[in-house]
Amino acid sequence: MIKLLLINHETRYELVELIRVFFPGQEVISIDTKNDYIGEGILIVNSLYEENGIKFATTSLYINDVLVKQSTENIELIEIYGRSIDKYIRIGIKKSLYNTLISLNEAKIPWGILTGIRPVKIVHELLDRNIDDNEIIRVLTEEYKLYIDKAKLILNIGKKQRKYIEPLNKDKYSLYISIPFCPTRCLYCSFPALPIGRYENHIKEYISKLIYEINNISKMMKGKNINTVYIGGGTPTAIPPTELEKVIHCIYNNFGQKDIKEFTVEAGRPDTITEDYLRMLNKNNIRRISINPQTMNDGTLKLIGRQHKTEDIIKTFKLAKEIGFDIINMDLIIGLPGEDILHVKKTLEEIKRLDPENLTVHTLSVKRGSKFRDTIDKYSLQPQNILSTMLNETMEYSKDMGLEPYYLYRQKQILGNFENVGYCKPKMECIYNIAMMEEKETIMAAGMGSVSKIFFPEENRIERVPNFKDLKEYVERIDELVENKKVKLEGS
Repeated sequence: MIKLLLINHETRYELVELIRVFFPGQEVISIDTKNDYIGEGILIVNSLYEENGIKFATTSLYINDVLVKQSTENIELIEIYGRSIDKYIRIGIKKSLYNTLISLNEAKIPWGILTGIRPVKIVHELLDRNIDDNEIIRVLTEEYKLYIDKAKLILNIGKKQRKYIEPLNKDKYSLYISIPFCPTRCLYCSFPALPIGRYENHIKEYISKLIYEINNISKMMKGKNINTVYIGGGTPTAIPPTELEKVIHCIYNNFGQKDIKEFTVEAGRPDTITEDYLRMLNKNNIRRISINPQTMNDGTLKLIGRQHKTEDIIKTFKLAKEIGFDIINMDLIIGLPGEDILHVKKTLEEIKRLDPENLTVHTLSVKRGSKFRDTIDKYSLQPQNILSTMLNETMEYSKDMGLEPYYLYRQKQILGNFENVGYCKPKMECIYNIAMMEEKETIMAAGMGSVSKIFFPEENRIERVPNFKDLKEYVERIDELVENKKVKLEGS
């Protein structure tokens, strides 16, 4: 257990998240005074103070009541090109904590003081201010404490994304559709997914309510410009093709097929994809799909709860190409239980032979609500240095396949303090992924568990409008959800 004492500020959440990077799995408890520390274990004291008109942040680390390390940050010397003094103070507070803990920690901390999901946002903020590349790298490595390779990675990604983000337009939006049904629940999954075997009789009613919501979103967005559509889940192809086709037709009827610049359907699991399903999608002008193996090792597939084998993934991918899909994304997960570098190389060799247009590489995350979090002690997981080697292999294989990184995000409790990276062949970026991740346009979302995000470009602000994560609530209270969106949009 780690005790945390804050003096003259309340930046608790970000500091707790950063402490957990250094001490994974440790409980962090806030205390009100040093008297609440009885002299056993770790105490971190983080204070903000002013001296001769200059603000300083200091972190002191005590182990068994002995001061073992202390670091002070002069906030006046920080330069991140931000407009808010509060942001400078937060950076100073976190840097003092980082500098105190880093010398005592054997693990690598490649993302420095960053604990948020979207590090590329920082690059966009700097590019918006016309800061040059060298200075951006300095800000990322010296102020945010990123490793140089991570700094260069997100700078390159940010620059690649600019043509899809600019110019900012409050009337541009994308549409996300949630189909929350799955054949089985995977070990690592934390989404509000519903096993199809138990909820099969609810599908028609769900699709009816979903279409109702889509129809209402169309009315709300009249006069605005649709950009992309993404149907995700769950596993959208877990429901009958006739039901998914109803949704696709509803989208086209409401928003106009010719006006949609990109339409993606996350087919996901090969055990849900038939030739008839693929032909239905192709007939309806869906050109971009996902077929997600996660791994090409049969033993691991069984362990994580998948009901298919490697050969099923390969057959499904080849069939989709024969039918005529232009862009296929494949997801894989690094750090799955029991997998070593040889397993990862086998997966990458199989994917290289298939030659997908997009590849999304996830690092396993221990998510709340997943079976994995509750049973993690049962599994063998690789240490940080092996995970790093695995991720380096994915970068090298991606380069060999002609794939370049185009979006990146991170997750809480991600193994090894690493990241998730989307790769693509030139000019085959998934525009929706960029829009969703960088939060520079409105995302209107329909379906159980989905979250609309209304973008206010003048304030660089996002307003979230979540839907219910419970099926019964979603179906019975759909009018309430529609009204919530109307109210937020009227405020935009």
